Amino acid sequence: MLTLKINNKLQLFRNKIYICQRIIVRKIDMDISGMRHEYNTRINLLLEENLQSKDPFVIFDQWFNEAKKCDKIIEPNAMCLATANKNSVPSARFVLCKGYGNKGFKFFTHYTSRKGQELEENPQAALTFYWAPFSRSVRIEGVIEKLPFSEADEYFNARPYQSQIGALCSDQSKPIEGRHVLANLEKELRAKYKEGEVPRPKMWGGYLLVPKSIEFWQGQNDRIHDRIKFIKPINNEVTGEKYLHEGENGWYYHRLAP
Repeated sequence: MLTLKINNKLQLFRNKIYICQRIIVRKIDMDISGMRHEYNTRINLLLEENLQSKDPFVIFDQWFNEAKKCDKIIEPNAMCLATANKNSVPSARFVLCKGYGNKGFKFFTHYTSRKGQELEENPQAALTFYWAPFSRSVRIEGVIEKLPFSEADEYFNARPYQSQIGALCSDQSKPIEGRHVLANLEKELRAKYKEGEVPRPKMWGGYLLVPKSIEFWQGQNDRIHDRIKFIKPINNEVTGEKYLHEGENGWYYHRLAP
């Protein structure tokens, strides 16, 4: 009789686990195909003749400054960085743009992180900015170069003390036993280095993405979105691209179907 009761309890327990597993599976199986968001109207078309400049850096600067002034955008400099290793296996993550200009777009990270290792193997990368309140996105593709150590030092020394300690704490992308490992190391580093004395880690530095193409996207309610792509030809040779118009400072541009 005792064995029967134990077996019954075990069966009830297994049934509960099975039911929970089924519930979890049903919760994950979500249909979100009906989600819709209103974009711009026809009065906000992105037209070639209305571009402030035919240089993509000038347009980016205009869009970025508008995003920077928008209270609804917390980090206008947040960008998705896509990389791939030597076997073309991709990965993506958000990083913060720390500078841009006619040469390209800057960011800082650990050389030994996954993205750092992939950029070492394959210097081709892509960036994407997305500013939802404006229904705008900018895609940038190009080649990565390391920034000089002097520039990495200058930026690192200007960072808040906590951010400097955080960079020293992290052997980025490596597995660790738990958060307590970081907490203990942080405590040790705070005791070792006072504010203004934290050295830049040797495996931490900056990168510059030098663009080969920059695409501007503006969403429209009818889903006939605007896409204007700028291309920087190698050695000023334009090949394989249709409907190209000459822009400024060595750039060419054309419209893409949405």
